[in-house]
Amino acid sequence: MARITLEDLDGLGEETAVGGAEDGDEEDEEEGERGRLFAHWEAVASTHRVSLPRDMAGPIVQMTRHNQAREPVPYVTLSQHEKCEEAAYEERWYSAGKWACVTKGEPMYEQSISMSFMKLMRYICKENSVGCYLGMTIPVLNEIHLTKEGTELEHEVVTAYYLPGEFQQNPPVPTDPEIHITERAPLRVITRVFYGMTTEETILREISLFWELLGSTDTVLRETYIVAAYENPSIPQRRNEIWFICRAE
Repeated sequence: MARITLEDLDGLGEETAVGGAEDGDEEDEEEGERGRLFAHWEAVASTHRVSLPRDMAGPIVQMTRHNQAREPVPYVTLSQHEKCEEAAYEERWYSAGKWACVTKGEPMYEQSISMSFMKLMRYICKENSVGCYLGMTIPVLNEIHLTKEGTELEHEVVTAYYLPGEFQQNPPVPTDPEIHITERAPLRVITRVFYGMTTEETILREISLFWELLGSTDTVLRETYIVAAYENPSIPQRRNEIWFICRAE
């Protein structure tokens, strides 16, 4: 999840050294790394106007350890479109699948997605019926709705995590009652990449730019959109996508 890696922590807790002093040194090192990671993510959370609970230290370590193992959500590319010899957008098909979803309606978009993903992190890392790390998938989806005027985002945001393939048939049950396992219908979307922070301002700008690129069309929804996040919030120029949802044929 974070740029800081924990490869040096692999195997900590095992009896690999003889003598209490060395065991104590390893424990101190692990605790120190946990503290540094927590401080790093506490600073990131503060930029989203969110306080990071102390019980997030464990999930943060788990996600960092498994940073490189991220399963992509499966899809099929239907078409690609270029403008000025550069990729502009593409059309994709996502089949039906099971997702763990949390709905939040905080005053700021960043607060809603941060608080929802903290809940999902706990679920992914241990707070589930199988009691183990489930595995990270990308992208994490944030479904948003525009007001009738189309000038602001509605407060309510649905944040969704795709269950890894091995758990699609029998998803582990969340211990958090705010997390719901949902069978999402097949989805056809038109997607465009953008980089940087995702705030209400940047999202509205990206939606507007995408409409300018597409031109007038009635084939996609105008009230509901999806922001797809591929990288963690500590990366300034992180990759995101804005998804326009195609109407059912």
